[in-house]
Amino acid sequence: MEIELNSLIRYYAGLSFKVVGVHHYTIKPNTVHSQMTAPVPGFLFPLSGKAQFRFNGTPYIVRQGNVIHGGPDMYLEKRVLGNEKWEYISVFYETEGKKHKEPAPSNRDFELVTGQSPRLTDLLWRLWRTYNQPGAISVFRTEMLFRCVLEEVFVCANNRQSDGSLGLFECVSSYIHEHYMDVLSVRKLAELNDVNENRLFYVFTKFSGMGPADYITEYRLNRAKELLITTDGAIGGVAKSVGYPDQLYFSRIFRKRTGVSPSGLRELFRNNPCAFQDGSIPMKSAL
Repeated sequence: MEIELNSLIRYYAGLSFKVVGVHHYTIKPNTVHSQMTAPVPGFLFPLSGKAQFRFNGTPYIVRQGNVIHGGPDMYLEKRVLGNEKWEYISVFYETEGKKHKEPAPSNRDFELVTGQSPRLTDLLWRLWRTYNQPGAISVFRTEMLFRCVLEEVFVCANNRQSDGSLGLFECVSSYIHEHYMDVLSVRKLAELNDVNENRLFYVFTKFSGMGPADYITEYRLNRAKELLITTDGAIGGVAKSVGYPDQLYFSRIFRKRTGVSPSGLRELFRNNPCAFQDGSIPMKSAL
């Protein structure tokens, strides 16, 4: 269902709410399921894979790069598409305070297209971990982080509607995803796209919350984390496969960004791959 973005932003800016659930799910390919949604509204944040959702018959194709909102007590049909597992985080909340004459956005289903945002992914994992921690302070932090998540969603969605810099970001980020194992530099990426380095830095900061060099590093190290957890390859081999021919340099930057060495990551998580999926070792922003 289409919804006017500025009106939506104004609504949530003035909304009082309480987070009542933050859940992480991984669902097998070809899974089909139907159910009634929770008695409270919620956002669904895709992490990987693709699925089709229908809220009261309204269809959505859900994948990383868009966010889906569902209202309370809706009939939901969902089907995992393709051969990849469907992974997402859902956040449920209760609204508080003033009543609205017309149906409030929190009672409706709608979609927001955000594009790729490493910052949003990091905020979601922090929100998930914080919600599941005991203590009163975690409740306060959960509310704060959820507002940060919404802010990032609205900023990204708003940027999608802005100038032509979005096309440049998507072109360059796709190139990075395909060639992260090669020698890459901001200068090379700028030259390939006939722009200067300052323009590229502006575009990446606008759409991903970090400069292109940090984006390359984060993408490479995320791929490295996957290989370290899921394969028996030597550390040096993993380093080369993600674009770091110097193993010592790779280990140094890996520890700096994650807080643990490559071998330490294997020791901590090799027998518990689910812990890796839940983002227990997030990247540290270099900004």
